[in-house]
Amino acid sequence: MEDFPKYERICKESEIQSLFENGAGFSSYPFRVVYLFHPAGNQPPTCRLLLSVSKKRFHHAIKRNRVKRLIRESWRKNKAKLYEVCTRDTISVDVALVYNATVIHTYETMLDKTAKALNELINRYETTIQTTH
Repeated sequence: MEDFPKYERICKESEIQSLFENGAGFSSYPFRVVYLFHPAGNQPPTCRLLLSVSKKRFHHAIKRNRVKRLIRESWRKNKAKLYEVCTRDTISVDVALVYNATVIHTYETMLDKTAKALNELINRYETTIQTTH
């Protein structure tokens, strides 16, 4: 799991709309995390990502792009644990990370914050599974 291929990105407007309408969410500073678990079916389990960095918070594109690069890299480094859960239960997950901070955090901080958000996402999935079984 050392890359971030195209099939792990949410691009279609209908999929984005479905994620925000049907998904659940929580805040884990500096992110607002919206997620939607669904059965993988015949396809291999995937963990797809959507990034959003507001123009309102970062007026210059160079800063927005820097934040998105940092998030993508930290996601790439931390997604293995989420993939383990997805392959174990043959599910797929769509995740939107909305960056809410007004400052650009360092790479180490971003790595830590992304890991924390992913752990919270896994914990929420595990508790949902336990309550339904």
